[in-house]
Amino acid sequence: MSTGIEAIAAIGKTETISTIVDPNVLNGRGAASTPELGFGDMLANGLKSVEQKIDIANAKVRDFSVDENVPIHEVTIALEEARLSVELALQVRTRLVEGYREIMNMQL
Repeated sequence: MSTGIEAIAAIGKTETISTIVDPNVLNGRGAASTPELGFGDMLANGLKSVEQKIDIANAKVRDFSVDENVPIHEVTIALEEARLSVELALQVRTRLVEGYREIMNMQL
């Protein structure tokens, strides 16, 4: 009887986590070709991405309101992408605050 654990365990045997996370390995470049991003840099890049999606959605809505040739499905998709990005950013913020509070409440 298979429980599915074997399939999950097999994933770890075929590739390491560094090949999944590090885009330089996937691109065939050496890992030393670009400096590693810190945690703050990753957060800043994520927020920039959210801001870009919001700007794209705003531009699509503006174009749709002025021009008849902009398809409604493009506007809807851009708005949904922006909404999901903001929702993800809020979830990340909530988890970070929870983690910070947990660390601050630890007994030394």
